[in-house]
Amino acid sequence: MRPLALISGADPNRSLDALFINAPLRDYSLRPRTNDYTLPVLGMAYIATYAQRAGFNVGVLDAEAHGLGIKETAQIVNDVIPRWAAMNLLAPTYEMSARIAEHLAPEIALMVGGHHAKAMPNRILNDPRMRNLRALVLGEGELRVAALLEDEQRRRELPGVIWRDPLLGTRATGIADAKTSARMLGPDINTLPYVNRAFMPQDPYQAAPTATDRRIASARGRDWLTAAARTGHAEANIVGSRGCPYNCTFCGAAWSANPDVKIRVRSPRNIIGELDQLHDEYGVTCFRFVDDLFLGVRDVIHEHMKVFADEEVGARYVWDATGRINVLDRLSDSDLDVLVGNGLREVALGIESGSDTILKAMDKRINAAMTERVTRRLLTHGIDVKGYLIWSGRYQPDPGYGSPKEQDGYDDFTDAIPVLFTTLDRLQASGPHAAVWWRWGHRQWETLPDALDNPADRRAWEVREKVRRARYDEELAQREREWAVEKERWAWKGPSRTPCRRWRCVSGAGGRSPARWGRTTRSSPPPEDGRHCSTCRSDMRQYPTLSSTLFGRRPRSK
Repeated sequence: MRPLALISGADPNRSLDALFINAPLRDYSLRPRTNDYTLPVLGMAYIATYAQRAGFNVGVLDAEAHGLGIKETAQIVNDVIPRWAAMNLLAPTYEMSARIAEHLAPEIALMVGGHHAKAMPNRILNDPRMRNLRALVLGEGELRVAALLEDEQRRRELPGVIWRDPLLGTRATGIADAKTSARMLGPDINTLPYVNRAFMPQDPYQAAPTATDRRIASARGRDWLTAAARTGHAEANIVGSRGCPYNCTFCGAAWSANPDVKIRVRSPRNIIGELDQLHDEYGVTCFRFVDDLFLGVRDVIHEHMKVFADEEVGARYVWDATGRINVLDRLSDSDLDVLVGNGLREVALGIESGSDTILKAMDKRINAAMTERVTRRLLTHGIDVKGYLIWSGRYQPDPGYGSPKEQDGYDDFTDAIPVLFTTLDRLQASGPHAAVWWRWGHRQWETLPDALDNPADRRAWEVREKVRRARYDEELAQREREWAVEKERWAWKGPSRTPCRRWRCVSGAGGRSPARWGRTTRSSPPPEDGRHCSTCRSDMRQYPTLSSTLFGRRPRSK
């Protein structure tokens, strides 16, 4: 029962035509996940919904949402044996996806899509772990996936579908009909069915109440807002557009990387229809627009807000959205008041960096001063702000070994994801194994392993630390040797204890006479005082004893 319990949206009484798999960010069998929520796979759910409407039995296995490991995910797929397994390939999860695909049963056909599939199709086709791959779908997949589920051989007539010929080992591409190609690649999003939320295990969801919810409830005084301030909103994610007119160099959704994607915005009434449906079925009162364009074009904002005001959306719902800083900067104060009146609660801004140099290289069309200005204006109008930045890691200082010049540290990249980009021209000219990758924070084109490496992390610091510690230990040992020499030089050694060689002297070394050492040399002259030799007498005069000092007689001067 566990495999079926983790598969969302499928009819358990029918065999599966397709199982859509969202790979985990890491193998959670090795280290369990610590958070309990992840953004839903809306794109995958759109494809599943369209296929379901076409009569196919499909399900979604969100391994990230369930915190599954690699082998556990593959085992679930093999247990239910769908005709097709479909995966969305993204740069952070490609390795996880490939390892899952490697463990799939040979009778399960594999189709893949996503940004990584679009950027590096040849590498994926050549990956031996993708041996079950029958179709690589470039771009939006609703119509073409449904066609493949109907008949695999239809890939020959579908645009943007690639596969590897099993006999020749060459790349094959469908020959598209020019009359239907545009519709297949970019369907009318106003005619697509609303997403079946049964395909998303964590959407809608019950959010915890926040200080913002209490502030809005106090300001507006509506009963449903007061209730949400106590218990939190039922929230859902929604898409208001597809495509992006901007060309940020780090983004996979940039228009230059997606020339086949036509920019489309859902009509305001189509959006409101989905809001009302989610409210009626799930009691949702708060929505989050996860696409880049809903507050990204001024004319779109004006068009949608006019209809939102006519339908009194702000009196029934609150919503959050992603906004473009440069677009919001051109809105007037009255425009911002209209957004608040229509229910806008929070704006997520793509800040990316506080460096104007980096922002210019990214082609963000913003600067740090504009970001600060827009943030202050939004907050002044009662709109919360959430910022997205490309994080290069947290610097961990090390005090060193006493000298300010020895201070060092390293960047902690825990939970940070490197941002890499390349261009199709470079990939085609040199291939993915060449130095065609640029990573933000590095300052040159690199090979993929070098671009993914973190030369300023703890590993590099540990190498420097080992060298410093060895040098410090050697310096410490040298100082100890020098101190020992100085200590020996300045130490008081007492009177000379050179043994007296004269047989009559009884003050030899250790107070023993030479006679007791067995020396009976009669050729030595007798001592002048009859007891001590000249050497002993000289030492005694130089270092007198306490007894001789107190009670002895001073020698008379001659």
